Amino acid sequence: MTTDKHPVIGFIGLGVMGGPMCRNMALKHPGEVIAFDMNAEAFQLLEGTGARRADSVATVAAQADVVFLSLPGGPQVEQVCVAPGGLTDGVRRPAVIVDLSTTTVASARGTAEQLAARGVAFVDAPVARTREAAQRGELSIMVGADQALYARVEPLLRYIGSDVTRCGEVGCGQVVKLINNALVFEHTVALAEMMVLGERAGVQPEVLLDAVSKGSGDSFVLRNHGRKAMLPRQFPDKAFPPEYVLKDLGYVLELAAQSGLAAHVAELARQYYAAAVSGGYSGRYFPSVIELIDQGGGPAKAESQASQASQASQAASAVALPPRSRAHG
Repeated sequence: MTTDKHPVIGFIGLGVMGGPMCRNMALKHPGEVIAFDMNAEAFQLLEGTGARRADSVATVAAQADVVFLSLPGGPQVEQVCVAPGGLTDGVRRPAVIVDLSTTTVASARGTAEQLAARGVAFVDAPVARTREAAQRGELSIMVGADQALYARVEPLLRYIGSDVTRCGEVGCGQVVKLINNALVFEHTVALAEMMVLGERAGVQPEVLLDAVSKGSGDSFVLRNHGRKAMLPRQFPDKAFPPEYVLKDLGYVLELAAQSGLAAHVAELARQYYAAAVSGGYSGRYFPSVIELIDQGGGPAKAESQASQASQASQAASAVALPPRSRAHG
């Protein structure tokens, strides 16, 4: 379907990040862009662009040369790529599939193998930075592909990213993205703890952030999550919630186990965000973990509460048993 030497771009997944990315591609690509999402309202973001709406994944496969995916995780990526009704189920298949999602490394490499057997090239190219960066087309993109394939997709990735880095072969993009995310989540917990400590010790949070930003403690997390969310204590819904954090940290811990590394800091961060989910911050923007810390919550309290609940349950069970059963239990 290539016309005038410009490939037809397909885009599947118009969510919080996918929508802005597709919009930038539709505005900047000189060729055709065709998009699909199961949510009809998602297409509103593409109004005013030349993007065409597809009615199915199969329609995208029948027309696009290069298909970009922005999906929740590895299972969804595999389903769209190789399941019945997917991108490679029909007579015509796209030449290249580029996955912008965050998945496990094993999932990326496994999907690449399945697609290679069907004559389709696969690139893992997870993205980093904020929704605002996605809207501006200034994402950081970590790419896993051989050098020749990278050269083919890099100009297209420049539509949505200001920094595009080839990290190695297939799967290496996910390695770097997972490490990037783990560092963000770990630093957010550390910053939250220190912001609470500083305020309780008499330093206003805005003064603390301003001073630290001028020293060696400065960071992306401080300037973005710290200033924009944790300082005003604004944690909107429909942003990146702690449930998504747990998914990514689960991927990190899986990779660490496969690599023979005991990732203690990542595990501690996972416990904080798990406590946030169970402590009333489910669905809210993940820097809300500062609220949990400020209220004295966290892994230790969650473990204590779980232990108390378990003891209470055991005691209740013991009361319910007849004396002979208890004596012989």
